[in-house]
Amino acid sequence: MELIDMMMKNYKTLLFSIIGILSVLTGCKKYYVETGVHDAQYNGNIMQYMQAKKPFFDSTLTVIKLAGLEDVISKENITFFAPPSGSIFKSIKRLNIELRVTGKDTVSQLSQIKPEVWRNILSQYIFKGANRLKDYPQRDTLSYLAYPGQGYTSYGGRIMNVGVIFNDAVVYNSSGAEISRVAYAGYRQLYLAYIPDMSNPQVALVNIPVATSDIQPTNGVLHVLNKMKHNFGFNTNVFIEQAISAGISPATP
Repeated sequence: MELIDMMMKNYKTLLFSIIGILSVLTGCKKYYVETGVHDAQYNGNIMQYMQAKKPFFDSTLTVIKLAGLEDVISKENITFFAPPSGSIFKSIKRLNIELRVTGKDTVSQLSQIKPEVWRNILSQYIFKGANRLKDYPQRDTLSYLAYPGQGYTSYGGRIMNVGVIFNDAVVYNSSGAEISRVAYAGYRQLYLAYIPDMSNPQVALVNIPVATSDIQPTNGVLHVLNKMKHNFGFNTNVFIEQAISAGISPATP
């Protein structure tokens, strides 16, 4: 028993050492899922940062310009939860499926969708003021009453829920079996959530994880959403309805 107790004590010591090391590292660098490790500070505005990562934000940059929000993204003090180009591509793909089914011409250029549609939806990702991960409250999707996150009014006037998931820290043995767990002591991940029903703000939220948090250009904070788990517009059906209702313009030669 003494040997087992000693082993457990050593595992727990190791666990807290790892947590401490990770805390130091994340204070200096931010992990970018798709492109490696990057410094948190950036000597340029948010638009310039995204232009420097153009392959990842190419369509996003186009949508910002079509929406008439370029000055907001580059000059105002904001927090931007940036949807990557892959998220926009997925929503356009779904839109084209709907257009084909109804016998209409598909979208081959982002400019075919009306500017007001782009602006209305993109505004849901923008918030006034600069907020880093540490500035947001805890969220727990299994315990909303205790940790509900918080509602924040986006640039377009819609309330969105933002919060940080505190994951558990877990240590496994060589066989893969869990031997130690510390609740809420693991890595922290920022989430942006779309609220479908404002009268029930904690029901059926569309929860989108942030892939990279706390990038700090000169005019605010940039958080990059996970492209694999997000379609532009949060509810793709709403995006499709708005795009079709506003009218699809013909493609230009």
